Amino acid sequence: MPIPPEVTGEEIDPDVRQELMSLPKGLAEDVSRNLVMVAQLIDEDPEGAYGYSRVALRLASRVAAVREAAGFAAYATQKYSEALAEFRAARRMSGGVELWPVMADCERGLGRPERALAMAGEAEVQKLDKAGQVEMRLVAAGARRDLGQLDAAIVTLQSPELASSAVQPWTARLRYAYADALLAAGRDAEAREWFGKALEADKDGATDASDRLAEMDGVEFVDAFDESEESEDESDVVGGGGGGGTPVGTTARPEPGTGSPQIE
Repeated sequence: MPIPPEVTGEEIDPDVRQELMSLPKGLAEDVSRNLVMVAQLIDEDPEGAYGYSRVALRLASRVAAVREAAGFAAYATQKYSEALAEFRAARRMSGGVELWPVMADCERGLGRPERALAMAGEAEVQKLDKAGQVEMRLVAAGARRDLGQLDAAIVTLQSPELASSAVQPWTARLRYAYADALLAAGRDAEAREWFGKALEADKDGATDASDRLAEMDGVEFVDAFDESEESEDESDVVGGGGGGGTPVGTTARPEPGTGSPQIE
């Protein structure tokens, strides 16, 4: 797959670059450039990122960072069985536990919420940092919802991190998940309050809390112009008109935030 010439591979995270030093220099550069492309494309073009991850995997399948990148690319394209296999391989190679939440979420994607809940109770969770533990809580709550256990999902999300007024990288998503669970349980007033709190914490637009609030308030989005109507020749009138836009809904599965291949 072609890679833009301005991508040198030097953009890759230093820890990943360190791992790649076990490879011959030319090969390490090729792998680095493909991993940079994965990181750059995974949000906007996950299929493209997946393609580059497969190239990196063919070149260096024995490098943990490469297996992890391949896992995230597969995860982003909903290839959950493949993602889980790559994450397991990366974990065996690195010995770390940071992939545990996204591995559990893959189990959800494969229709095995009971397995995700079992993973939430295993010893690995205690070895996660705070961010990882919050991610595991989000996955567990999602698994409860998969099983139709709304009240249990709400209780799962109730935690010191949820109650804290401090804003952390996970705060917006945690509050959003709680609001969404409350709404699903018919507790609309509480849900509205927590969507508002999620919006207050969401400085990077990680959620669509503003749209959910607008939807609850009955706000309709109207297009300024109807692109299906074109102006006629020698006419001063531009076809306008609007239809009600549909606010974006919640995602079905909380995304673990362990990240994709990092670049500086």
